[in-house]
Amino acid sequence: PVGILNETHEPPTFLGVERNGVEKEIIPSTWWEAGGAYSGRFANGISYDLALHSGLNVPTDGSNAYRIRSGRQKVAEAKAEDLAVTGRIRYTGVPGLELSLSAMRQSDITQGTEDAGATLLEAHAIYQRGPFGLRALYADWDIDSTGAALLGKDSQHGFYLEPSYALNDSWTVFARYSEYNTTAGFPGIEAVEQLDLGVNWKIHEDVVFKADYQDQSGASDDDGFNLGVGYQF
Repeated sequence: PVGILNETHEPPTFLGVERNGVEKEIIPSTWWEAGGAYSGRFANGISYDLALHSGLNVPTDGSNAYRIRSGRQKVAEAKAEDLAVTGRIRYTGVPGLELSLSAMRQSDITQGTEDAGATLLEAHAIYQRGPFGLRALYADWDIDSTGAALLGKDSQHGFYLEPSYALNDSWTVFARYSEYNTTAGFPGIEAVEQLDLGVNWKIHEDVVFKADYQDQSGASDDDGFNLGVGYQF
């Protein structure tokens, strides 16, 4: 229960051809674990989730050292010497509004290779009023590890802001600005900055055609035009 896309990630449910970089590199969507969870809800629109589960197993060397996304074990044959706990509180008491705060703690995200405790904090807001939509998200990792600190990866964070407008039931246009930095522990290291402008065309509630233009700057300069088709069943 972390982020916007991780639990609901099929192509018709999000804008743009690719998932945004923040919910790919900082929150490694799609991210699933084995464990147990308890959920509850109060009458005032507040709900909560608490889970104890298997955790990450990030590499400590090579080109993907301390890359969060590379630590996903996807349950099968997952090492679980160091479990993780995740909690979320969410407010949906106002029509069209969702506010959410999540936290995840793991005592060692290297599963015994190094004593590397890590904490993820994430907050997001979703607002929909008529044809206008807005999504905003911030996520931050704090990794207590000498090895990660030497690479500047003891701090990793990112955010994005995504307004959208539904022209009708089929066509939605959007813009998204995002920044994320996987080596934020080194002062002066630039973040990846990306602007996306695009359109979704839903020909069916489960089928969507997508097109967008991306303009990157900062730590990466990967500009491009993307086309895609997605479906769910």
